[in-house]
Amino acid sequence: MRTQVQLSDHFDYGRLLRFTLPTIGMMICMSIYGVVDGYFVSNYAGKTAFAAVNLILPFTMILSSVGFMFGTGGSAIVAKSFGEGKSKEAQEYFSMFVYVTLILSIGFALLGFVFIRPIAAFLGGKGAMLDNAVIYGRILLVALPFCVLQFMFQAFFPTAEKPNLGLIVTISSGCTNIIGDFLLVRLLPQEYKLIGAAIATALSQFIGGSFPLLYFARKNTSSLRLCKLKLHLHILRKGAINGSSEFMSNISMSLVAMLYNTQLLKYAGENGVAAYGVMMYVSMIFSAAFVGYSIGSAPIVGYHFGAGNHDELHNVLTRSLKLIGALGVLMVASALCFATTLAKVFVGYDKELMVLTIHGFRIFAICFFFMGFAIYGSGFFTALSDGLTSALISFIRTVVFQLAAVLILPMIFGLDGIWYSIIAAEGMAVALAAIFLKIKQKKFHY
Repeated sequence: MRTQVQLSDHFDYGRLLRFTLPTIGMMICMSIYGVVDGYFVSNYAGKTAFAAVNLILPFTMILSSVGFMFGTGGSAIVAKSFGEGKSKEAQEYFSMFVYVTLILSIGFALLGFVFIRPIAAFLGGKGAMLDNAVIYGRILLVALPFCVLQFMFQAFFPTAEKPNLGLIVTISSGCTNIIGDFLLVRLLPQEYKLIGAAIATALSQFIGGSFPLLYFARKNTSSLRLCKLKLHLHILRKGAINGSSEFMSNISMSLVAMLYNTQLLKYAGENGVAAYGVMMYVSMIFSAAFVGYSIGSAPIVGYHFGAGNHDELHNVLTRSLKLIGALGVLMVASALCFATTLAKVFVGYDKELMVLTIHGFRIFAICFFFMGFAIYGSGFFTALSDGLTSALISFIRTVVFQLAAVLILPMIFGLDGIWYSIIAAEGMAVALAAIFLKIKQKKFHY
């Protein structure tokens, strides 16, 4: 009896979950070890260091977004090529995306290292918070190429029909970060705790990016292997356009996070940034489940689109929307139940900050019901190689809706308007994704 799920299969709920769960787990694990960083920094390095980390992380995420772009955009093209029976071309496209991504990430790391201080100051960093942000950010930038590769290979492991291997790599990377945080943050002198957290994260990213690179560079049991670089400029451009939604989404989310921090500094000071940091850590885990499902199911969509199996496309879309809806309800209930516990874990040492965090998080949590539909809607069009539609959904969702909401609602509701803004933005994004799914239905026959 065959146990491995293949892209060519018919997917019921069981097969969908079996194929996507490793990628969901992979994304959640990556988020968790980011959360662990926040826990150790907040509880051992202090509130100022915690605020500094949350101030500079959006900038480092912008630089790493090239990995998401070529990972999601490139894997859709490679999966479609497999569906069309073009295995040789699929290998060449895969290799090209890997090499180009690596070169670009090295360049971004060098530029970021040079300009990080003025950027951190522009974002509102001052005094000790500015110094902490620069130190933490520069250490992460040393490992940026491996972080970028890790993000990219997350999308290619399911395409290579090796989602379980991707999960193993991510767990290994995450354990490195957790152990590193325990040893370097908890045990080092106070002045070195933030540096220890950054080193632990950098080491974990090195493992997460280098192991897949070595695996695909050698003979392996997957359907993908790195070969000599052969430029297909039209495919490279198509991959960039196709993955531009994820690229745009990560950049715009980071820019919006910067704006949130600016608004919070205005309405609640350093406490507001720290409280938002707690919500972002939890949101990273919850949204990672949606992103993981979107990435994990994308090769299925791409393969059956390339093979012309329109009934299977409809089947996967319908089942996916039902699964995401059920997961969204579960997430909202969990967030509301554990808001106090989560706040105590991160900021229990400061009563005023904890009260602010609990209150804001109970409002913020409602957004998890809407979030998954918007993320999957964008990812579905990426998998269909319709990068323009995917990019429009991501751009309007994260820039137009969130930007407008976070600027307007605080003027009406004060600080609570910042927490309401994410709910309003995600709700409008779901409506937008539904409109595009309806408009494009005849073109893609799903």
